[in-house]
Amino acid sequence: MLLLRGTAGIVAIVKAGQNGQYFLETESEEIVLGLEPHDLIVASALSVDEKTEKGLKCVLFMIREIRSPLIVLPKNHPASPRLPIVVSAGKKTVLSCNITPGTHPDQDVLCGSNEFSGLEVTGTTAGVEIKNLPPQCKVLKANFD
Repeated sequence: MLLLRGTAGIVAIVKAGQNGQYFLETESEEIVLGLEPHDLIVASALSVDEKTEKGLKCVLFMIREIRSPLIVLPKNHPASPRLPIVVSAGKKTVLSCNITPGTHPDQDVLCGSNEFSGLEVTGTTAGVEIKNLPPQCKVLKANFD
């Protein structure tokens, strides 16, 4: 697992792996996401403590290993402001602080803290390509097991 730790938030990244199919649940439909092993599952949190890092690892584990679906809330859902961690899955993810957490069905954008706005992560066969990394951000590798 790759952790991008900023001053106000953390982004955690894992490869999609061999599972191939992931499910995205919206209010009206279930969408099957066909992911390549080098595609990414990306989680974002708006805090930086140890408990948050454990939560990020847990959420990513639930999705990748336990096969829990990704859930998209309807616009203006009352739970959106209370979501401590949000997730996207696909080849590329761009972080934005201008979207409502948990309500964006397109898996190429993810809510993040202001410092990560414009951060772009792309899965490649050789690893992860990162663009627009904030200068104060620490990049850390962590075991994902």
